Amino acid sequence: MKLLFVSLGCDKNLVDTEFMLGMLRDDGIEITNDETEADIIIVNTCCFINDAKEESVNTILEMAEYKKTGPLKALIVTGCLAQRYKEEIKTEIPEVDAILGTNSYEDIVKAVHEALGGTFYENFKTLEGLPSIHTKRSVTTGGHFAYLKIAEGCNKRCTYCIIPYIRGNYRSVPMEDLIGQAKELVANGAKELILVAQETTLYGIDLYGEKSLHKLLDELNKINGLFWIRIMYCYPEEIYEDLIDSMIRNEKVCHYLDIPIQHSNDTMLKRMGRRTSHDDLIRIITHLRDRIPDITLRTTLICGFPGETQEIHEELMQFINDMEFDRLGAFTYSPEEGTPAAAFEDQVDEELKKDWQADVMELQEEVIFDKNEEMKGRELYVFIEGQVEDDNAYVGRTYRDAPDIDGYIFINTDETLMTGDIVKVKVTGAYEYDLIGEICQ
Repeated sequence: MKLLFVSLGCDKNLVDTEFMLGMLRDDGIEITNDETEADIIIVNTCCFINDAKEESVNTILEMAEYKKTGPLKALIVTGCLAQRYKEEIKTEIPEVDAILGTNSYEDIVKAVHEALGGTFYENFKTLEGLPSIHTKRSVTTGGHFAYLKIAEGCNKRCTYCIIPYIRGNYRSVPMEDLIGQAKELVANGAKELILVAQETTLYGIDLYGEKSLHKLLDELNKINGLFWIRIMYCYPEEIYEDLIDSMIRNEKVCHYLDIPIQHSNDTMLKRMGRRTSHDDLIRIITHLRDRIPDITLRTTLICGFPGETQEIHEELMQFINDMEFDRLGAFTYSPEEGTPAAAFEDQVDEELKKDWQADVMELQEEVIFDKNEEMKGRELYVFIEGQVEDDNAYVGRTYRDAPDIDGYIFINTDETLMTGDIVKVKVTGAYEYDLIGEICQ
């Protein structure tokens, strides 16, 4: 039997996919990348915003066509869209043979066997606890870096976000389990571990009665063969001194934080259900830069949230200009049914949302070019991600660049390098670096 697995959405969803792939691999199922030869197709879906929802639905429909034209015997849908719209999927897409919710993927092997046997299968466990997995993940990121999901769910209840309703409340993965996973990933070649969750900064609060991300970093830093530890999804109001101290003392922890702030205007932040103010954000950002002068700060913003005006948008633009984030992404607001914000008055026109998003990204391009120019002359370590075709140059990432979201830099050299190599470079331009010494393979 051959299986095609399509993983959509975020890196947290990808970790679930990798665990499912590991279980199916151990069951003797062969993995294929060719949908025309797949006996089984699994789509792990996303529905965080409307575009993600549409992509998930279109992918399921596209895969369903192979029941007519190929050997496909079982089409299985898992993940967030399955959790949220199970009845609609069952009614509107009869080609689907099994549906699993977000906390049920430990039963993927049973789902496959039931579906192949001609029995419709569905499993939607309560959004409490965590799946019990006793298999090695099948890492899909190339092997030299891997995501480590340290918690599931969220307690924040931002007014625009559907995640707590389809992923449940915050549940931390026990530290001993994470250390075991991390050692296994490093033993299999991972040199960078990227810590992810809906919110990493609250790690351990439910298990140990206190924030414990700093303790996890201390333990991960001890793992031989690990080069970088990167932290994503830190809510700004939850950043604490012990965490900052651990970033300073643990040499493997990248001086990089992803702190999604969503907006800077107090009215917008309050309507979004956020727990920071404009002044809080300035204080937190300033403090981080004071404590860790070479820190790279990434953030995300929502453009066109209900009630936003041109004046508020201009205030946000000034904040971006003043704060000079090293990395920034902006998204247009997507009203999600079942969330409080979807029922708010003063919804913003779609075209205006896009205009404001374009404004933000155009300004950020200017900010980041200037900040990159300021990097000239610095020496940094770089992960090699590939070679530029027909050129003696390679693409790579510094500690300032998370995979898939922050882009790449170019390394000039006549040396032969391989993906996953770590090299030392000198910054010669805004995006160009010269090799000055290879340090490991």
